[in-house]
Amino acid sequence: MRAPRFWWRRSPTLSANLLRPASILYTSIAARRMRQPGERADLPVICIGNFTAGGAGKTPTALAVARILDAAGESPAFLSRGYGGSLPGPIQVRSPEHTASEVGDEPILLSRAARTIVSRDRPAGARLAYESGATVVVMDDGLQNPSLIKDCAVAVVDGATGIGNGLPLPAGPLRAPMNLQWPAVDAVLVIGDGEPGRIIAEEARRRDKRVFEARLEPPPEAAQALEGRKVLAFAGIGRPDKFFETLRGCGAVVEAARPFPDHHRYTAADLTALRQEAETRGLVAVTTEKDFARIAAVRDTESWPNLMVLPVRLRIENEPGLRNLLLRRIGERRLRTT
Repeated sequence: MRAPRFWWRRSPTLSANLLRPASILYTSIAARRMRQPGERADLPVICIGNFTAGGAGKTPTALAVARILDAAGESPAFLSRGYGGSLPGPIQVRSPEHTASEVGDEPILLSRAARTIVSRDRPAGARLAYESGATVVVMDDGLQNPSLIKDCAVAVVDGATGIGNGLPLPAGPLRAPMNLQWPAVDAVLVIGDGEPGRIIAEEARRRDKRVFEARLEPPPEAAQALEGRKVLAFAGIGRPDKFFETLRGCGAVVEAARPFPDHHRYTAADLTALRQEAETRGLVAVTTEKDFARIAAVRDTESWPNLMVLPVRLRIENEPGLRNLLLRRIGERRLRTT
């Protein structure tokens, strides 16, 4: 879905207020669900989630966390629901055997860095991770899912949008009221600048939660390749505008910006239209890694050799602090089970 703009206004608009009755119903369901007991996995579980619907940077954060754990001698396995994929799992993602249409776009990206399990049943997925030889589970999303007990939960927040108008779905972007979500998190990671992110960081500190800051940055060589070039940019992610701004930050001239809904399933007609527009206008077409994973799953379409993909990586300001938190929680979990 494409997030409505009124979600991200600081004060609720008329549209948001009209949807408050539906939010009350949603809240009661979410509260009941989040209070359900969970199962303890055989491995320590690190959850990378967010308070809101839409993109905040969970997947780059999960990749960064796995890199930190790998450097510390752990063998992480990603666990994902596989949003947008047809396979319920549990199954280990193997590329190119699996496509985004089967397992979702995020698991395709994650599987390039570490073993990745897709499972709508999170405890079953954790069991497969254990059987595959992993030493720790890194959940990409699932903060509000109670089925698996988390040993450490990090909520990722977009600094530019924070929690929007602060209302639960559908009146606002919150997946559950904040009074239910705060007890579920151990730390907050704010990505990028912005007053909304600073407000959440201050509230987290008042609640004795650890706060970390980070930035999403493209590799220097990728940024240099775009400098001064006129581009047609397209993206089907939580906040396409964030991708377009990243391109401008690289020095690219965004002549055309084509946003699609989050996790948009591209058709051959979509890609043909985008390619024809880029060629007709003499523009370089650029998209995200997530979008490219979904594009690769489209059948009955020609290859697009001139399509550029802009990768981004997470740079964490206090990485040693996050590393220490993660390893401490993992160690505490192991002490409890010995």
